[in-house]
Amino acid sequence: MSRLTTGEIIAETLVQNDVDTVFGIPGAHMYDFNDALARQSENIRFIHTRHEQGAGYMAYGYARSSGKPGVYTVVPGPGLLNSGAALCTAYGANTPVMCITGNIMSDLIGQGRGQLHELPDHLATLRGLTKWAERINHPTEAPQVMGEAFRQMLSGRPRPVGVEAPWDVFGMAAEVEVGAATAADPAPTPDPDGIAAAAKMIAAAKNPMIMVGGGALDAAAEVQALARLLQAPVTAHRGGKGVMPEDDGLALLPPAAWKFWPECDLLIGIGSRLEMQHFRWRWFPEGLKTVRIDIDPTEFVRLKPDLGVVADAEEGTQALIDALSSLIGARADRTDEYRAHAAAAAEALTAVQPQQGYLEVIREVLPRDGFFVEEVSQVGFTARMCFPVYAPRQYVTCGYQDNLGFGFNTALGVKVANPDKAVISVSGDGGFMFGMQELATAVHHRINVV
Repeated sequence: MSRLTTGEIIAETLVQNDVDTVFGIPGAHMYDFNDALARQSENIRFIHTRHEQGAGYMAYGYARSSGKPGVYTVVPGPGLLNSGAALCTAYGANTPVMCITGNIMSDLIGQGRGQLHELPDHLATLRGLTKWAERINHPTEAPQVMGEAFRQMLSGRPRPVGVEAPWDVFGMAAEVEVGAATAADPAPTPDPDGIAAAAKMIAAAKNPMIMVGGGALDAAAEVQALARLLQAPVTAHRGGKGVMPEDDGLALLPPAAWKFWPECDLLIGIGSRLEMQHFRWRWFPEGLKTVRIDIDPTEFVRLKPDLGVVADAEEGTQALIDALSSLIGARADRTDEYRAHAAAAAEALTAVQPQQGYLEVIREVLPRDGFFVEEVSQVGFTARMCFPVYAPRQYVTCGYQDNLGFGFNTALGVKVANPDKAVISVSGDGGFMFGMQELATAVHHRINVV
């Protein structure tokens, strides 16, 4: 055991969990934690931003593009609130982001004395923006709280978490043992009966379509194998773009998928809320059935499928493939049919100008393994429908929050996580103005985003 301060325990726990970057702005409540981070400078890079919202969005971009936790630190009260939009985005886009913040002196919490950065209920505010949040009241609690934060963030549906400590507790020391890296909980085992029933329903379909969302980002190989087995097209709106490379013969961008939709008799949702079909298209072919694979069981309450399997996308899709292998034989290649839909949709999209023209040029010059970060703008909206993506995580979206101003700041985090890859950010003039001060951060830390 070692005698460590709360700040040192938090910093050491980050290192143990392979966190190599923290974004943020130092402040009086956080100085003992900032000092601890400075002493870990060989292991953790600290990127000082110009605004708390920038810190939160850079952590989001880092996590969204890499699949690793994105961590940021801000002072309590206004610092936390300034970063709140980024936490909303991480929550809506199922992204593992950790906010480490402070609170007023422990003996004054709840007293309403008007202390610096005091909120009526700071921890409740943090909990209202995250999947899970907790306070460290003493350094002896820090290893357990931090371990639980990582477990909650990475288990099941990944979402942001928050950890706070009172001002005086960050510098308080105790004899503690910092544990090893925290593992996520095992994903639920796909129910064999549910998989068998889903496979039977899928085998009977003549024109299935696969819709993938952000929950399928780590299941690209399995989704592609299922699509080839079924000769079924794969589409995505924004979160799942790139799970099926969009120059593959079985990939359909949304406008092309819409042309196939009247023929569809089975929709297979994998890690997707099926928002495009149910809230945008809102027209369903007669007799359409729905099969869903999702790690979040509450999804089947929000949007009840004909058959739902609670499972990780990778394991659930592989279980489907295994069950289908004995039910169906080799199917005729249908890529020519799908390419015809794609060509017709592309022809229609030539009228969407100048947005489509801009996107065609960007796609031409952006390397195949480059990253595209959208924004709430006309070009960003069009990209969701029209921009081809060739691998998971290369298209970075704000999800259903549609936060104006997220794009440029997020792109800086994407570049930090992927320093050897090209990163392009598109913004409207309004959105860019929300975070243009982070141009100074980009120059200071040599973060080369286009």
